Amino acid sequence: MIVDVTRGPLVESSHRVHACASDAAGGVFLADGEIDVPVYLRSTAKPFIAAAAVEAGVVEAFGLEPREIAVMAASHYGQPFHVEAAASILRKAGLSVSDLQCGVHWPYDDDAADALRAQGALPSALHNNCSGKHAGILALAKLLHADTSTYLLPGNPAQRYILEFCARISDDDASCWPLGVDGCGIPVYATSLRKAARAFARFATLEGIDDRDARALGVVRDAMVAHPEYVAGDGRLDTELMIAARGRLVAKGGAEGVHGVAVMVPGCGYVSKVIDGSARARGPSTIFALRRLDALDERAATRLERFAHPTVYNRAGNAVGEIRVRSAGNGDA
Repeated sequence: MIVDVTRGPLVESSHRVHACASDAAGGVFLADGEIDVPVYLRSTAKPFIAAAAVEAGVVEAFGLEPREIAVMAASHYGQPFHVEAAASILRKAGLSVSDLQCGVHWPYDDDAADALRAQGALPSALHNNCSGKHAGILALAKLLHADTSTYLLPGNPAQRYILEFCARISDDDASCWPLGVDGCGIPVYATSLRKAARAFARFATLEGIDDRDARALGVVRDAMVAHPEYVAGDGRLDTELMIAARGRLVAKGGAEGVHGVAVMVPGCGYVSKVIDGSARARGPSTIFALRRLDALDERAATRLERFAHPTVYNRAGNAVGEIRVRSAGNGDA
């Protein structure tokens, strides 16, 4: 796909998007661009990381609730309910905010950031958009009797457990994965769009994997459907996608223009990568593809219009252009 950014009558910039849609058996029915080149999934892998912790037994061991499972899979915007859910996971696991090694940044949500400033307060690691994921990994490390002070290291038993789970879901070999370091410090793996789409199809259908892995994925999937606001935040793309689809899909974006969607109806996985890493092409390209895959009806499309065709504004707030999909590229979409 090509996503154009216009200003007045001209195309000012363009973004190339590679994408793949697959069923749980690996049958590909959308292949646009390079789908067999390794791509770091970044935060798009968070639902699988959360499912690894669920599969190991953190829900039962620490009494975790669906909203807490949803925030484990989240790239949240630091709203108060996000912060509280991440803190709750830590409390239940006998841990604290000092155990988080994800770093500190101001909430991405402007109102939440403004509220902290008005109180004269500073953000903590709980406001980091990855704090839920880190809290879940720490809980997993605690359950495995692993060293929680080294939970970021690839050799920590919690990280090995996660990587092996993610490899099983993708029909991949974790020992061959290129590993980098994510923005929040955890090991980040690279796999192809083809294998990632299969993993998201399995997330959608719970087919093609063993029963224990399927149950864990089902718990995470159901938590994200029930609490979409915990996965991103009020008015954000992934949250709005899930609300608009009314239980038909779950969505998870990642840094550098990666996006994954598990489509329960009709039952497939979709993963894309904006080649230049620009997040602004993600919404238009994903919604375009989901419409072609019959994953979004007219009612959903209407609600998502501002993400499908974002308006470009100048500093005075005047509309001066738009972001739009020019073509489906050379694939089947």
